[in-house]
Amino acid sequence: QLVESGGGLVQAGGSLGLSCYAAGRAFSSYCMGWFREASGKEREFVAAISWSGQSTSYSDSVKGRFTISRDNDKNTVYLQMNSLKPGDTAVYYCAAAATHSLPVAHDEYNYWGQGTQVTVSS
Repeated sequence: QLVESGGGLVQAGGSLGLSCYAAGRAFSSYCMGWFREASGKEREFVAAISWSGQSTSYSDSVKGRFTISRDNDKNTVYLQMNSLKPGDTAVYYCAAAATHSLPVAHDEYNYWGQGTQVTVSS
C-alpha cells in the first residue's frame, strides 16, 4: 500500500514537497516512481529512483526543478518540487516497480498510491 501526502496549492515559482509511505518490508527492493495526471490528459512520468537510491531519472519537463529521493529506513520516497509552474498542476501519484531498472512507462509499475493534488496558481 502506498500513501501520498504533501500536495496543496502554491503560487508559481514556489515549492512543495511530496511524500509517499510504502507499507511492507519489501520497499527497499522496489524502484519507486512519481507520475502525474493533469485534467483531461494522460498520466505522465515525472521521476524515478532505483532501489538503492543511487540512480534517478527525470522527465525533461521537470529536470533541474524536481528532486526525487528515498529513505529505505522510513519506507518513504520523496519528491521535492521547486520553481513550480501552472503547467505542473496535476494529481501526483507514487508507484512501485519490482525491477532494478528505472521504467518510465506506467504499465511497468506494480503498485500505485491514491494520488495527491498539486495546484500551481499563476
